Amino acid sequence: MSERLIPVVLETGLAFPILCIAYPSVEVASPAERQRVIRGVFVFDVEMHEASEEFIRCWHHAGAHLDACVRNAQVKGPSVFGWLKAEPNPPFLEHLSFRLSNQLFFIRVIDVDNALEVPGNPRGVHTIAASCDGYACLMPMRRQGNDWFPANAGWGLVDGESGAPIDPGALVTDERIEMTDWELQNFAVQIVRDHIDSKLGHRLMSWHDNPAVHPSVWFIGENGPEWVAVRNVRYPEKRAPVPGNFNAIGRQNAHISLLGNFASVAIARSANDHFDFDCGEPALPIWRGHRLWVEFDGLERITLDL
Repeated sequence: MSERLIPVVLETGLAFPILCIAYPSVEVASPAERQRVIRGVFVFDVEMHEASEEFIRCWHHAGAHLDACVRNAQVKGPSVFGWLKAEPNPPFLEHLSFRLSNQLFFIRVIDVDNALEVPGNPRGVHTIAASCDGYACLMPMRRQGNDWFPANAGWGLVDGESGAPIDPGALVTDERIEMTDWELQNFAVQIVRDHIDSKLGHRLMSWHDNPAVHPSVWFIGENGPEWVAVRNVRYPEKRAPVPGNFNAIGRQNAHISLLGNFASVAIARSANDHFDFDCGEPALPIWRGHRLWVEFDGLERITLDL
């Protein structure tokens, strides 16, 4: 498993312990190297654990099994299924995650024989599940010949703490659940990723959806690597502010790229078939699994004051 150090900067106004809780995949050689301060801003180096070819093969079989389970599930609810993380790209809090109706499931894929090198911090799946009001799951896999199979029956998932079997379909309810800040950031990062990939035609390098950590996205632009700080706001707000520590983010990433961008994504829910962010309608709670409306004007290049 290879590793790359990617610098990230904590949002201004948040204390160091919050990052340790919110982003457990921060792994450094020693506690003394965990934290550095640049002009009053906490900065961290995050190790990007890249998956081995064998892990990706195992991960692929795990995802295919879950996909088959979803197709066979008899679940009612709004917009029944959607993948949240379905790429074996670092950084890894979870390896796979999905929404089934009004519930979220975050999965760490493991080898029951402990022979496979598994990327990411084992506690990461618990942190992102807690931040998103979802379920932290393990998916034990077993290698047979050149293929991998779930070690358990059914969905193959077990509770990340107790080890009890988890049936996602049985956990779906009729309850309306408001989306958490981390969920909305995941959605906002997806919007930005799709824009970079489909509209701009650039190759994505890596991304994450921790709303307290920047940059959110790295990609290869026309002149080399670029990064994006992504922020979202809920309607009636129409534009997210540029992070106050944007220059600190730029200074910490200057050895990789001087090309920094900002992306504002405004998100709303409406009962109507059309929605205008200037309409003045009362804001509605943003329910998980319901239709969302987005105001996004593309990437904004920010001139860095280094």
